Amino acid sequence: MENKITKIIHEVLVVILLFSLIFIVSETYGQYQIGHTQITFQDASRGNRSIQTEIYYPASFAGNDVTIESGTYPVIVFGHGFVMAWDAYQNLWEEFVPRGYIMVFPRTEGSIFGTDHQKFGWDLQFLVTQMQNEGENPSSIFYQGVASETALMGHSMGGGAAFLAADSLVANGNINLKTLIGLAPAESSTNGVSSINSALSVTVPSLILSGSQDGVTPPVDHHIPMYDNLASDCKTFINVLGGAHCYFANTNTACDFGEGTSSSGISITRTEQHEVTFDFVNLWLDYTLKGDCNAFSEFNDSLQNSVRVNFNQDCNLPSFNVSETVSVCNGESYTFPDGTTQNNITSQVVYTSNLFSVDCLDSNVTTTVNVNSTYSNNESASICSGESYTFPDGTTQNNITSQVVYTSNLQTAASCDSVIVTTVNVNPTYNNNESTSVCSGKSYTFPDGTTQNNITSQVVYTSTLQT
Repeated sequence: MENKITKIIHEVLVVILLFSLIFIVSETYGQYQIGHTQITFQDASRGNRSIQTEIYYPASFAGNDVTIESGTYPVIVFGHGFVMAWDAYQNLWEEFVPRGYIMVFPRTEGSIFGTDHQKFGWDLQFLVTQMQNEGENPSSIFYQGVASETALMGHSMGGGAAFLAADSLVANGNINLKTLIGLAPAESSTNGVSSINSALSVTVPSLILSGSQDGVTPPVDHHIPMYDNLASDCKTFINVLGGAHCYFANTNTACDFGEGTSSSGISITRTEQHEVTFDFVNLWLDYTLKGDCNAFSEFNDSLQNSVRVNFNQDCNLPSFNVSETVSVCNGESYTFPDGTTQNNITSQVVYTSNLFSVDCLDSNVTTTVNVNSTYSNNESASICSGESYTFPDGTTQNNITSQVVYTSNLQTAASCDSVIVTTVNVNPTYNNNESTSVCSGKSYTFPDGTTQNNITSQVVYTSTLQT
């Protein structure tokens, strides 16, 4: 019976532990449900071009046209691959939306005939600004729910079109675009445009992921030239070892057929390529769209230590070295810019805080803490009995008839505590009576120097003197 009870308790504890782990994982990596809506936008600047768009967003409850969760969320505008529908990228929206991102998928330029990469790039560009308008439109489901930070992302043809869109947005001074991410981006060279050439004008932080075994868009002809041409201050190229072209998406008949006839040597599974992609793209998004500087550090650590990828990176982010000098009173504490507090400082301290500044740039602040002295002085004074005395703090004590010890609490010019202990001693007074005799008619000089002449009768005289 005892063993049976023990077994039941053990099983209950296991269930509780499993639920706790599920809760922790859910809270950390998937705090939002996925809402979905479809909107057909009209681009008035291009003759009211219709852009049918699927949008997935953070919600309290999963479903179509449900209310967006309270808060503001960065936007990812995503371009699909050639002859690939938006729903081939369910793996992406199921990963990114629960982490607090809005994903926007235009359904345009999906035909196998006459696909126009430039028009698709313009559609992506339009949606970057249109989603900001949705966030300001009281009648929109996205009212007050859209953050200003936006990413352009795309796969294959959509990756190349994202370069075309980024080129135009940068040229027009758009302030919302914070990053460009290409998943096996294809060179778009129809109608005189070129994604490789557009890269020359792209200055936002950029990330390209490439499968090493991609035969559909061979990296040497597509991904690498785009990366080399990027004008970004910070750009990274990740080569997924053994990776494929189509494995950035879910299974798709058109893409998989093309890969089957062109790629060889693929040595990882689609699931494994998804895992690699999410490991790096999640950190990159948190860095570029949410300003998480620790995510950028973790991203770079993963690059250095991962055995699943090799990479190139060119991040010419400046660092800042700042010096400052402060003063404290002897024995006080000081909190440095990195939050470190040093207590009971009694001598000069030189400390360097390693920080991130704006845009996650390294910043080193060297703080020199000088110590201002505090004073504890003893002094003595003497007065006559019954007199008054004013102490250093301005306090006056009257009619002093016995010794007084008084402490004045002051501050120095540097606002440090100063303690002066004053001992007031009382000097005694003397009242003496004396008698003397003179002959009648004689003079007498009293102790205070006064002389009385021609004394013919008794005189009582008081001399008032000082000791």
